[in-house]
Amino acid sequence: MTVRTILHIDMNAFFASVEQQANPELRGKPIAVVGGGGRTVITTSSYEARACGVKTGMAIWEGKRVCPELILVVGDNRKYTYTSGKINEIFRDYTPEVEAFSIDESWLDVTHSLGIFGSAETIAYLIKARIRHSFGITCSVGIAPNKLLAKLASDMQKPDGLTVITPDDVARVLERMPIKDLCGIGRRMEKNLNMMSIYTCGELGRCEEGRLTGKFGVIGSRLKQMGLGIDHSPVVPFGEEDEVKSVGHSKTLERDIDDPVEIRRVLLQLSEMVGSRARKYSVSGRTIHLYVRYADFFTSWGKQTTLKNHINQSDEIYRAALSILATVDLEQPVRLLGVCLSNLKHQAEQLPLFEEERKKLFATQAMDKVNARFGSMAVTFGSLLKGREGVESRVIPPSWRPDGIKNVDVK
Repeated sequence: MTVRTILHIDMNAFFASVEQQANPELRGKPIAVVGGGGRTVITTSSYEARACGVKTGMAIWEGKRVCPELILVVGDNRKYTYTSGKINEIFRDYTPEVEAFSIDESWLDVTHSLGIFGSAETIAYLIKARIRHSFGITCSVGIAPNKLLAKLASDMQKPDGLTVITPDDVARVLERMPIKDLCGIGRRMEKNLNMMSIYTCGELGRCEEGRLTGKFGVIGSRLKQMGLGIDHSPVVPFGEEDEVKSVGHSKTLERDIDDPVEIRRVLLQLSEMVGSRARKYSVSGRTIHLYVRYADFFTSWGKQTTLKNHINQSDEIYRAALSILATVDLEQPVRLLGVCLSNLKHQAEQLPLFEEERKKLFATQAMDKVNARFGSMAVTFGSLLKGREGVESRVIPPSWRPDGIKNVDVK
């Protein structure tokens, strides 16, 4: 079996680094990138701020407490998504096998590029130099035989690092590595494994598989492999991913709301955003899921309904979401709302039989074309004109990708 050579490239403090490069006055200073709304947390911080104890997810007042000289910068999502897209274009100069993991992370399979460039380290240094020259920012690179270990390696030297894990290094590196450092093991899984007296990757790899499957089911086998540093998952380039299972949007509100009119207006916004993306990629769905998080932050619920027919018209998605909402008595003011369309199928647009439906389709197509040219929500429902500035998403979702249906229009 051919040993693969995988790079994981992680941009260092990406949002903050882009802002410091765009504004020389911010360079060398502790900055925190925050949202533009009244309710926001620190999205990321520069390494100067991190040295003072500023962390992602902190409330602004917490950041100011640990770092009084902290400079707040309202994030510019379009700037970050543009830069991310251009960086991924650089990656494809060295291999067509590029998988964007998030806006600031990508895997590259360079196994078949080594004959051209000589070594993985050479490719890594070339990429690092081009990113620094083109954008003035740095990245950390991990090189390993698989995706799991490459991501682990890229975290080992930051910022601007380069770490290589060879097949012979795996057992030594993993022996004392905390399990939380493995991609895919979150806080809850870490806690459950700790309760089994498993704290390091070495201990996870030595644990009997039956004990893990008895506790976690089929995922136990995968955990065993992770502890041994085994990962056969391929790097999946854009266009070769599994079919998207759902299209969704959520919105954390500027303030908690309990006014039914306001709640319905936000649901219409979200339904239009979901419908627009679904229509753009010629998918429709039968299942609509409504998600609500209350003002206390900890209490939330989700309910769904499945229709007889597949839909992608925004008003139909909206009516389905309203039908779900009507079955629930809201116990508190609402902090977050989400709408998702699933049970998807890909289909070519068919001309409706009845004239009223054809008029509706033509109007929707015209609105989509205008919005594609002039920006999302350039043309929208009249009821959304009030408070229009809050229509766009202010947070880049974890599922964002530079291309395809997961490329959410952000602002």
